Amino acid sequence: MSESVDYKSAGVDLDVYAQTMAGIRPSLTRTYTPRVLDWPNGFAGLFRLDDRNGLLARTYRDPVLVASTDGVGTKLKLAFATGRHASVGIDLVAMSVNDCLCAGAEPLFFLDYVAMPRDNPALTADIVRGISDGCVEAECALLGGETAILPEMYHAGEYDLAGFCVGVAERRHLLTGHEIREGDKLVGIASSGLHSNGYSLARAIAFDHAGLQPDSFVEALGRTVADEFLAPTRIYTRPLKTIYRHYRVKRIVHGIAHITGGGLLENPPRILPAGLAIRLQRDSWPIPPVFQWLKNLGNVADDEMFRVFNMGIGLVLVVAEYHAEAIARHVRKEVKVPAWVIGEVVAGDRDVAWA
Repeated sequence: MSESVDYKSAGVDLDVYAQTMAGIRPSLTRTYTPRVLDWPNGFAGLFRLDDRNGLLARTYRDPVLVASTDGVGTKLKLAFATGRHASVGIDLVAMSVNDCLCAGAEPLFFLDYVAMPRDNPALTADIVRGISDGCVEAECALLGGETAILPEMYHAGEYDLAGFCVGVAERRHLLTGHEIREGDKLVGIASSGLHSNGYSLARAIAFDHAGLQPDSFVEALGRTVADEFLAPTRIYTRPLKTIYRHYRVKRIVHGIAHITGGGLLENPPRILPAGLAIRLQRDSWPIPPVFQWLKNLGNVADDEMFRVFNMGIGLVLVVAEYHAEAIARHVRKEVKVPAWVIGEVVAGDRDVAWA
């Protein structure tokens, strides 16, 4: 008689999976607000839209749900190589939450998807703990998610992540770019480094071209390559909520662009109406050392750097000219995040030029 085959022998241990699920629950519940309705062992997450309890930052008359999804990309390769997994969970939250913020939305809740070849409770706990940290920073609930065990789909020690954010915005306050006018100014809010874009190029330069290792110390950076490359993506919920609270009456933010793949050359024009363009002011903000280091190390052209990387600007606000300097000062003072006026809106064909 042939040997019996079961799920465990095929690569999925349901007992270990149950252990994993029990271990990550505290990371979810620490993000819950009273709007989250608990459904133990349920098949989905529950979130109340009733606004009578006053938990949202604003009162909505015609609410529009805003949704975004993203991953972390090849930055995960650094996590695999170093065994440092918590920060990529923050990245996962940031990439979707920051996109929702561009619509003028308030993040409500987040869902994650984690796929790996073998169940690993400790690894999953590290990843989800980082996702939980990101949700706390984003002021949204980690409502639930999915852990998929996929034998033979990934190499041992590897995994993939996807995230999904849902927010809400008042319909008449949606930031679609239709309010942007010639003469508006651009306020750039600082990134925390590479964020989660351009890692295929960054890794090619540092590891393949220069022969460095993740633990190589780089004098120009003052830390190792891994420390620099694994710095988590900045989440911009608090800077934007601070601005909205300070300017309650006037509608001064006309558009927001998240600077991800495509960099400063391709992302800001996406929110412009026809007939307008962006003019960036050279030297209006300090470019962080990591970008100059990568440029020199790989002999990368300027245009390529600005098309691939954020170059120190993680979020661009298009604002009324009169308030631009005050907004930048307010972000620097109240949120302790660097911000600068970096350019303006001019007549043109939805492109970017330099002053």
